[in-house]
Amino acid sequence: MDVTRREAILSALFGAGSIGLRALATGLPMSVLLNPRTSLAEACAMKEHAQYLIWATSGSGDPANANVPGTYDDPGIAHSLLPEMAPTPMTLSGKTYTAAKPWASLPQPVLDRTCFFHHTTLTNSHANEGKVLKLMGAVKRQEMLISLLAKNLAPCLSTVQVEPASISGEVITFGGRILPALTPVGLRDVFVSPKNPLSNLQALRDADLDRVHEILKQSGNSVQRSFLDRMATSKNELRNISDSLIGNLATIRANDLDGQITAAVSLIQMNVSPASVIFIPFGGDNHSDANLARESAQHVSGCAAIATLLQRLQTAKLQDKVTFVLMNVFGRTLNRPTRMGRDHLGNHHCTVITGKRIKGSVVGGVVKSGSDYAATPIDSKTGLPAMGMGADIPFGDTLGAVGKTIAAAVGLSSEVISDQITTGKVVTAALA
Repeated sequence: MDVTRREAILSALFGAGSIGLRALATGLPMSVLLNPRTSLAEACAMKEHAQYLIWATSGSGDPANANVPGTYDDPGIAHSLLPEMAPTPMTLSGKTYTAAKPWASLPQPVLDRTCFFHHTTLTNSHANEGKVLKLMGAVKRQEMLISLLAKNLAPCLSTVQVEPASISGEVITFGGRILPALTPVGLRDVFVSPKNPLSNLQALRDADLDRVHEILKQSGNSVQRSFLDRMATSKNELRNISDSLIGNLATIRANDLDGQITAAVSLIQMNVSPASVIFIPFGGDNHSDANLARESAQHVSGCAAIATLLQRLQTAKLQDKVTFVLMNVFGRTLNRPTRMGRDHLGNHHCTVITGKRIKGSVVGGVVKSGSDYAATPIDSKTGLPAMGMGADIPFGDTLGAVGKTIAAAVGLSSEVISDQITTGKVVTAALA
């Protein structure tokens, strides 16, 4: 990698003056390093609940919706007959459901904090992925939901940048501009070298802590000094952080899914961005897919990738600080008895949400609609399908509802959610 490219990546990741690296080295918020005479605590009403996000999305319209819990009650819904996709019981919050074997095989601690949220995306066009990520206009100022969430989470998490980190190759926008793509291999090449920036963390730590201590000794108070001592990273902790990051990044071999997962977890460990975008295939645009073979194979690999991601977060002690979301542009047709592939279906999709503040659950469901199926209206308090007068989330508002529920799960206030997302309601039954 040439020096100019390397410096550009470092500047993008860590800001002017390597302030992000210095925050990583010291364990102190960037605001403290920039101005030690501040209160040493950024104002953030939702700081306690703020979560990082890892968001998987695809414009292919993968058939993940066809094999989740909630689609096995109606025998008219077609599923793969291959043994690796066998209908399998699974438990969510003490209630038994049926799903394809790969979903049911996720570790129980993962299922205990996973919601399968049935909804419409209001489109069946690949070209509308960006619009779906904007909740089809329900997010104010045509912002993508992930960008809205990142904008509100960044101050609470004290991340280097406000913008999401785009690792997947999918087009992600922030404030109307397309974000540059960051490749896992590019990230590896910056950090895994004899003169990598992580090798200088101890010197950065010592210099900044000495500087801040001197300032507070002269003009600080006992509360500020106590806060500094609690927040400051020890040398042993720092050495472990550096060794762990370099070791993890060195395992990246390609810009594939495993590389994306490693990069996403590492960016959180370095506190670069509040949100990262990756791509997990679950069958792709499978109009022609004999015996749903590709759908089956990618469900096995896709669910395994989710389990790997969550295991790596646990190893990094981030399992309670990160929420994972799988949301694509649309679902696929459910009524294909020949099992030779699936077409586009805008009336039904299932977003998968996993995190500390998520309750193991199935929200909404499916109902026969014309020649195929559609997502049902939802009761926001119970999360159950609700037809007629019992539904306070009508079919057309279910996309907004999943957006609001994700926003609540990652820590946005009810005031911000109500103001910034104009349709739907938070489904409280999905929240832990």
